[in-house]
Amino acid sequence: MSIILDHVSFQHQDEKGTDSYTLRDINLSISDGEFIGVIGHTGSGKSTFLQLLNGLETATEGTIYFNGQDIYDEDFDKKALRGKVGFVFQYPEHQLFESTVIKDIKFGPKNLGLPKLEVDLRSFQAFKDVGLPEEILDASPFELSGGQKRKVAIAGVLAMEPEVLILDEPTAGLDPAGREEILALIKKLHEEKKCTIILVSHSMEDVANYVERVLVIHDGELRMDGAPREIFEREEELNEFGLAIPKVTSVLRKLKKLGIDIDTSAITVKEAKEAIINSYSKRMG
Repeated sequence: MSIILDHVSFQHQDEKGTDSYTLRDINLSISDGEFIGVIGHTGSGKSTFLQLLNGLETATEGTIYFNGQDIYDEDFDKKALRGKVGFVFQYPEHQLFESTVIKDIKFGPKNLGLPKLEVDLRSFQAFKDVGLPEEILDASPFELSGGQKRKVAIAGVLAMEPEVLILDEPTAGLDPAGREEILALIKKLHEEKKCTIILVSHSMEDVANYVERVLVIHDGELRMDGAPREIFEREEELNEFGLAIPKVTSVLRKLKKLGIDIDTSAITVKEAKEAIINSYSKRMG
């Protein structure tokens, strides 16, 4: 088991100095190699949840275990944890600061105190893994396109060889082509590296297309946990949380209400296409 949250809560003080919960009594197990999507409206507690997983924030109640170890034990190495649980923040390119691409990628593994040769090997491998062209190795990261900058930031986290990769809205601000490129990269990393992926997204289409398990956080509580198809069946509850279902699913359900005999379980464009073809075939005999 990779990560376990045992009755984890997080309190903060509001402007009046009153204690309130950002997260309340989260119980959750995340297994090795899972691809998990996290959804919830702005202010639901998603960011705090993510930051607890790699020790950027400390739970005020409960315990978090990483590979069987209590991360709040005095002798637990938090620095090592942040190498094993990599975090790609929203708009990570804003954190690029070195003079060249390769120097920026090397920053993470150097911070772990690794030998120079190990830093070099990991950094060049991460550079290759994200599919960047060799001619930009020594270029300034500030001269790159938005998509390339984001790949450099992801490579910097990959160079630490994390077992868990957390990505907070990794496609925010990118054009459609850039979005697809980054999502395809994340899928490829999951398949090839066998690492656990935790993806936060406001796009229900991205969630439907890529993840295997969905966590729904609302008002600091874990309200749903299941496969995407199971979660999107609960449209009314999602609407109460300020969330939607994939557009194609919504269209199929509207067609059903109009009296058309059609399967409404599709959550991706490919599945919706098959449902429409099957419905048409039945109507035509």
